[in-house]
Amino acid sequence: MRFEQWNPVYERLLADLGYDRGGDERARDRLAVLASPFDLVPLRERVAGATVAVAGGAERLVDDLDVARDADVVFAASVAADTCREHGVTVDCMVTDLDKNPDTARRLTHEGVPVAAHAHGDNLALVESVVPDCDPDALLPTTQAAPVGPVRNFGGFTDGDRAAFLADHLGADSLRFPGWDLRDPTVGAEKHAKLDWAARLLRWLERRRDEAFAPLDGRRPALDADPLTPPYDD
Repeated sequence: MRFEQWNPVYERLLADLGYDRGGDERARDRLAVLASPFDLVPLRERVAGATVAVAGGAERLVDDLDVARDADVVFAASVAADTCREHGVTVDCMVTDLDKNPDTARRLTHEGVPVAAHAHGDNLALVESVVPDCDPDALLPTTQAAPVGPVRNFGGFTDGDRAAFLADHLGADSLRFPGWDLRDPTVGAEKHAKLDWAARLLRWLERRRDEAFAPLDGRRPALDADPLTPPYDD
């Protein structure tokens, strides 16, 4: 995903949710100061051609863990990393904006597990408090704004769909989605809006990959009719 492809989608997302691009950029710039360049080669070698389970943080993950166990590689979104590890499933990469389980992010980096740590307008304080405690060699700094210095942008918005975009960037052969619930009835309006964007972005990605993602089953016609769903392009 090139930033030139992502930026028009990002602008629509900001306008729809009422978020401030300047806040994202300030957090990104601070992350750029605190983080070091991350060597993607070892992770790419592990992911390229593999089946990647993109583990989400919904309660159903416990029932879906066999999907993660059967995959070649596991990318865990936020608290999904804890659930996977508690049940003996190896996590190969954690994708997080540091807001729920920062201690897990710190610990994983010191175990040599890559952590894609994301900076956005609402988590500057977490970036400043968590990133310096991480092993810089295992910290992959990311942004949803334009990439700067060591901070990368692979596409995506929520932890889960960013994990899917990262796996795609690294050459995953197929993606599986244990622990996903894009219609979670227990969350509030703001979270619902974020989940709607995750669905739109996953629909964009699955069309680009010519692959069907289970969390979108039953939703594709509505997503394709949604003017905020990014159009397919090459």
